[in-house]
Amino acid sequence: MQVPAAAERNKGPILAVLREYAGGGAGALRVLEVGAGAGLHAAHFARALPQTRWQPSDIDPRALRSIAAYVEATGVPNLLPPILLDVSQGWETWGGTQPATLDLLVSINMMHIAELRCTEPYAVDGQISPQSNVDFDRSLRQSNPAWGLRDTALLRELAEANGLCLERMVDMPANNKSLIFRKL
Repeated sequence: MQVPAAAERNKGPILAVLREYAGGGAGALRVLEVGAGAGLHAAHFARALPQTRWQPSDIDPRALRSIAAYVEATGVPNLLPPILLDVSQGWETWGGTQPATLDLLVSINMMHIAELRCTEPYAVDGQISPQSNVDFDRSLRQSNPAWGLRDTALLRELAEANGLCLERMVDMPANNKSLIFRKL
């Protein structure tokens, strides 16, 4: 099992945001985590949110093995085995998961290392700050021109064109943000 330091460090603040959206309500909430990485977040959130059916996914075989190890080691009954999911492909290829069956879709630390058509620090209305995020954006784009910090104004437009609205932007530790989109 992989234990990324950043995932360990930010699991608490992310859980605080998730609790607001995965709290009370009747029945189990179906959650799809896109790009679950090592699986540490999936295990932590499923344990803390027993009313969810947490479906982790990733495209990387190493990540899928790590997630499967977390599923086995934790024995959390609402943490499902990982599925292979490539967000650049249509939902029809998502291991039987259909968007209409989901209550929450969670994506952590992925937007900046995915092509925009797939789409955590963000440019807010065209402005990137602080300098560490400017430097991070530059290094991402040097690695792959399709990567980089996403502008929240553009994400808002793309969301609206796809039946979602940006409901809330939450400041997180280390100059990150959680963006909460809701179906229109």
